Amino acid sequence: MLKVIGVRFRQAGKIYYFDPVDLEIQRGDHVIVETVRGIEYGKVVLGIRYVNEDEVVLPLKKVIRIATAGDRQQVEENIAAAKEALGICAEKVRDHQLEMKLVDAEYTFDRNKIIFYFTADGRVDFRELVRDLASVFRTRIELRQIGVRDEAKMLGGIGPCGRVLCCSSFLGDFEPVSIKMAKDQNLSLNPAKISGLCGRLMCCLKYENDHYEEAKQLLPDIGEQVLTPNGDGSVVVLNLLEKKVQVKLSETGALVEHSLEDVIVATSPQTSGI
Repeated sequence: MLKVIGVRFRQAGKIYYFDPVDLEIQRGDHVIVETVRGIEYGKVVLGIRYVNEDEVVLPLKKVIRIATAGDRQQVEENIAAAKEALGICAEKVRDHQLEMKLVDAEYTFDRNKIIFYFTADGRVDFRELVRDLASVFRTRIELRQIGVRDEAKMLGGIGPCGRVLCCSSFLGDFEPVSIKMAKDQNLSLNPAKISGLCGRLMCCLKYENDHYEEAKQLLPDIGEQVLTPNGDGSVVVLNLLEKKVQVKLSETGALVEHSLEDVIVATSPQTSGI
């Protein structure tokens, strides 16, 4: 077992494990750590705990120190400088006539690198742009192409539900979402109704998907013959949330709704061999 803390570098960002060494670190503290990008400032979202080695990417990096007020001030200065750098980079992109859309920029804590995030329809040859930017900022430059879901996560916004986007408020990682999930939940397949601001299927389709899959396994299929207290008939509508079925009776053609407990799937008699 390894002693770790969980650190985030962005709100709703991925959680990374670090070795707290002998520091008395509490959830909510800010710490200075070393990452593959350099020295970074992050927030502790998981207090000291013990995890198995297979849950951690080894070697586990150590916390350098608990952040100070001076460190926080440097972070704020970095944020202001990154906004200014984003404007300069946008001008350079126009000068080089590159088909790319800048999304955000950030400095590492130690200002050893500045990272520009952008979206584009295809590959972009930005080698000349990088050289131009390096001569302006006198530091390492990284241009990172991201997808539309990552763009929405960075920029934030209000979803169709009227709430702040899940991806920018609490979702650490994106999970795969498929059109099958919308079909299983009997949702309209109109893209405008099941797509988020990013234009992709809404992440919330995943939230209740396990419940719908479980209910589908318990309930009969549409068109299946069943026996009910009102007589036999065929299933025409499924209410997966309440685990009820609507049945069209064979004799009268009437539609009746029954709970799962009141419905028995009809089985055809077996034929005997000769």
